[in-house]
Amino acid sequence: QVQLVESGGGLVQAGGSLRLSCAASGRAFRSYAMGWFRQAPGKEREFVSAISRSGGTTYSADSMKGRFTISRDNGKNTVYLQMSSLKPEDTAVYYCAADEAIYYDSTSTKIQDYVYWGQGTQVTVSS
Repeated sequence: QVQLVESGGGLVQAGGSLRLSCAASGRAFRSYAMGWFRQAPGKEREFVSAISRSGGTTYSADSMKGRFTISRDNGKNTVYLQMSSLKPEDTAVYYCAADEAIYYDSTSTKIQDYVYWGQGTQVTVSS
């Protein structure tokens, strides 16, 4: 079992920045690739960004590339999502999730690959 707790959400003006954190406890953090997803009201949950177990491979959805950066600190059992140039359409609940990835440097964009989820943190971007 892995417990995930997100933090860092809040209200920000368009063009601003936020850094989300996701602290993991339980089984070895290094065993999991990590991902961030988001869900806006009335919409399906969508992939944002993912990072491999090693931290050496990252991947972001096209609409986030160049604005969002995922990173992890295996010593602190934490994954981060640095968000900049935020837009009102980025408003959503952001979730971190853990993937029991077999390969050390793989990532996944698929919700079904992630077995543990946090409770989410709200990000609201005002225009």
